[in-house]
Amino acid sequence: QVQLVESGGGLVQAGGSLRLSCAASGRPFNRYAMGWFRQVPGKERDFVAAITWNRGWMYYADSVKGRFSITKGNAENTVNLQMSSLKPEDTAVYYCAARLGSGDVYSRPAWEYWGQGTQVTVSS
Repeated sequence: QVQLVESGGGLVQAGGSLRLSCAASGRPFNRYAMGWFRQVPGKERDFVAAITWNRGWMYYADSVKGRFSITKGNAENTVNLQMSSLKPEDTAVYYCAARLGSGDVYSRPAWEYWGQGTQVTVSS
């Protein structure tokens, strides 16, 4: 079994920054990518960013391009999401995810493993 644990959420004012981290543990797995999604109550869980594990290709939702940055962490099996110039509309529960197969990283059903989520609240 693979576990993903997020950390780093919290409350921040608009224009501020936060850094989310995700650590994968459990049985070794040959992941294709790790990424972040977010969800607000009553809405779908939306793609935010992803990074392919071997080549380091990065993908971003249009709404966060230029403001968020996804990187592999210094610790093994970790991924970070640096969020800057935060807006109230970035408020959501942020979920870490990992997938084994290649393909459309924007497609939520293709991601096999999920963390429990961490709340990010941006006040205006």
